[in-house]
Amino acid sequence: MYKILVTGGAGFIGSHICESILKNFEVKKLVILDHLTYSGKKIYLKNILKLKNVEFIKEDILNLYKIKNKFKNFDIAINLAAESHVDKSFKDSINFTKTNTLGAHIFMQTCVDSNIKKIMHVSTDEVYGQVLSNSKSEKDRLNPTNPYSASKAAAEVIINSYDFFQKKKIIIVRANNIYGIRQFPEKLIPSCIFNILKNKKIKIHGNGKNIRCFLSVLDFSDAINILLRKNVSGIFNIGNNKCYRNIDVAKTICKIMKKKTQKTLIFVKDRLFNDFRYSVSSFKMKKLGWKPKRNLKNDLPFIIEWYKKNIFIYKSKV
Repeated sequence: MYKILVTGGAGFIGSHICESILKNFEVKKLVILDHLTYSGKKIYLKNILKLKNVEFIKEDILNLYKIKNKFKNFDIAINLAAESHVDKSFKDSINFTKTNTLGAHIFMQTCVDSNIKKIMHVSTDEVYGQVLSNSKSEKDRLNPTNPYSASKAAAEVIINSYDFFQKKKIIIVRANNIYGIRQFPEKLIPSCIFNILKNKKIKIHGNGKNIRCFLSVLDFSDAINILLRKNVSGIFNIGNNKCYRNIDVAKTICKIMKKKTQKTLIFVKDRLFNDFRYSVSSFKMKKLGWKPKRNLKNDLPFIIEWYKKNIFIYKSKV
């Protein structure tokens, strides 16, 4: 029976991870901590908050040390609390450093002080910077190119340092762009869907030819489960090598939603620096028996239907 802490557990990815943990592990207690900023919603957890072995705490990760006595002798802690929208990071970089870097440091120290046995930190493939050819392995150097990815890379440096003097079971995961239901409509896929539902134009940065690999949140959750079960530590890339141009994703969504692309898409000024392509090698994960099973194009109709039914969750302005 496991006692597990998940920070950022009411977010898009966090809520799926919490559900997956309860489905795949014998859980004595699951504590979900979330500050419930604009992208974290308790409604995402409506199916599990009624369970007796689940506790929700509304708190900022920056204040985690204030309640650290609640987490004594937990088996597993997973940090998913983060600011993650690149565009916002250019305008509010200090806040990204506070949450993503200082928050991760506080999370790590709290885990050590609380004698938590296995610690996982969720990072991003963006710490490698743009990858114009081939794919990055876990041994490649970090080269972040925006305040968001820089804050995540800084967090990794701090967390990795604990391995030298604490000898803890520490896992860092770097994932592709993750897609699925519950994602706040500021990212490409839900933004396209949301704008069509609101009869608004879809804004495409630059020429829309930037390439992204998209990983299902369900495939990501499967990978997390494997890493939690295995006696492993270190850094693991979790990726899907099926990639798409941003413009093609937007056009596919328009087609499914029966909208003419010429009337729906508008091209806007590109962000200050927009990485052309990301790509990671998941060789280490595949050696553990994991591989992505889901396909973005096959999943889009279901995701679109979810947003149609749940558009009330989001404010009219995003």
